[in-house]
Amino acid sequence: MTSQHTLTAGDADPELEQRLEEELVAFNDTAVGHAPKGGFSVRVQDEASELVGGLTAWTWGGLAGIELLWVRADSRADGWGSRLLAAAETEARRRGCDRMVVSSFTFQAPGFYRKHGFAETGRTLGIPGGAEDVHLFKKLG
Repeated sequence: MTSQHTLTAGDADPELEQRLEEELVAFNDTAVGHAPKGGFSVRVQDEASELVGGLTAWTWGGLAGIELLWVRADSRADGWGSRLLAAAETEARRRGCDRMVVSSFTFQAPGFYRKHGFAETGRTLGIPGGAEDVHLFKKLG
């Protein structure tokens, strides 16, 4: 018996993305033992309540991963990136994590993460503009 399948490609599909996330999360939880994934954020605002910088991250089975870290251009020399990262490490430990990962394009901040104790574990080549995506890891003390 032959089944009829249809393969389509097109624009982003939020419904498909949601379904794939649900299916992969269930698969991953089964593969590693039920280890729910969660998220957290850290933000800093100025006196006018304008965003100075922020960080978003996830946790999963003792591992924390930084998704995004950004600091406003006029505040980058003020140490806010380091303070955001330190706060994220503290929050990750509070959530039971003992290690952290992040990736950063070569034109962004891999040196910043190395300065804060992260070690490079690999690179993805072929990023637009001739850049590379640097993957970094840190054991949280």
